[in-house]
Amino acid sequence: MPAPDLPAAAVDLSDAEFQELDELLFAFAGSVPPMDIVTLDGYLCGVLVQPVAIEPDAWLPRVFDEYGRALPERGHAVYERARTLILRRYSALNRALVDDGWFDPLILEDPVDEDGSPSPPVQRAASDPLIGVDPVSLVLMPWVYGFSVACENFHALLEVDDPAVHIALARLYRHMPAETDEERELGATLERERPLATLDEGIEELVACVADLADLTQGARYRVDTVRREAPKVGRNEPCPCGSGKKFKHCHGAS
Repeated sequence: MPAPDLPAAAVDLSDAEFQELDELLFAFAGSVPPMDIVTLDGYLCGVLVQPVAIEPDAWLPRVFDEYGRALPERGHAVYERARTLILRRYSALNRALVDDGWFDPLILEDPVDEDGSPSPPVQRAASDPLIGVDPVSLVLMPWVYGFSVACENFHALLEVDDPAVHIALARLYRHMPAETDEERELGATLERERPLATLDEGIEELVACVADLADLTQGARYRVDTVRREAPKVGRNEPCPCGSGKKFKHCHGAS
């Protein structure tokens, strides 16, 4: 079944609007901080490639609260503006994947200080799991983390029994710290067979993985199940099935 028509107004955000969205999200910071715009970008793609269509009201809460607790009441000016920008980015990503099979992820390549100068290398404790992580993966990790949050909260993609889906996910998750021996072995295999020498290569591989997943799940996502009647259709001149003795058109068929 063909993909549904996408809104013509799915115009992507400008750089200024991305900055505005980041500031709006920061305004919601509390005991549980909201997503930043890079994590949000990965999260939106993780929602979009699920084999089932997920309504915004189901995935929006976790943007503002890790536990998906209640959103601010509609009419809250900051929330309404943030919601508008988020849905525009969501629609633009969807349109890019459907129309082009490609998209531009939001990746922050070089952390900078307030004066615009490059930040010094982060000093990490010896026990930090990020010690020794490939520099390409360090840059891509926040985006992939957002993608993983979508998959952890909406399980349909992880439950797809398709080796191609599992391979694409492994190619993405190589940028996350390995937690098991199996993950470490898989990561080492990918490093040997699909090395990523530069950040550009890493970004291209990331986009290709998401595009592959979108293509692999599109048929299921846009499937429309036929609604079947639980009882046969009753003719207007036939007896009403309620047992009143009246014709259907003069009984329940009249409502």
